[in-house]
Amino acid sequence: MTRALLAEMEPTWPPARQWRQGPWVLRDGAGGGGRVSAATLEGPYDGAPPPFVMVREGEEALDRALVAAGYGQEDEVTLYLAPVADLAAPAAVRAEWPPGPDAVAMWAASGRITAPRLAVMARCGCPRTIIACEGGAVFAAVNGDLAVLHALEVAPQQRRRGLARRLVQGAAQWAADRGAARLGLVVSADNAPARALYAALGMAEVGRYHYRRAPR
Repeated sequence: MTRALLAEMEPTWPPARQWRQGPWVLRDGAGGGGRVSAATLEGPYDGAPPPFVMVREGEEALDRALVAAGYGQEDEVTLYLAPVADLAAPAAVRAEWPPGPDAVAMWAASGRITAPRLAVMARCGCPRTIIACEGGAVFAAVNGDLAVLHALEVAPQQRRRGLARRLVQGAAQWAADRGAARLGLVVSADNAPARALYAALGMAEVGRYHYRRAPR
């Protein structure tokens, strides 16, 4: 499930460049985050791993080889999925493209969604939008029947008011209107508040992955 779902998600958050080198798919994320920068193993392991590797479920042998080579772990990530119909609801949000100044300013203030990540949104070739409300925003894109949410952020002073739930529901409604049947997202495994929200919305945990980086 993890490998197939990540492959479906990739066009909604694409690297700047991607190429094959032996059994590895290499990515240049241009500063846009881990998934768009990590190499993945797509053939028999050759004993020559790139410096930054994504390890997906079912790749335990690769993980052991990387550990033996001194690679350290970075950021375990959880994938969530739910039927769009279970999440879609009218919500007091707006759909806009390109990102409006309020969303850009809020993301900049958080320090997590900076210019390189905005560039990832800009180069996404899928149907896309920003779902926004006062104090919150999320990037949504649809690839086939799969909608994916990225960069969900609520300003600190607006938290615990139901804005994140509203953004997810509004994004699901936007996706439903474009024929999506499923809605997925990824979140750091240690982000307990976000994971609690997704569980409360009825989203199911369907996989995990983590990164390993070569010793410096």
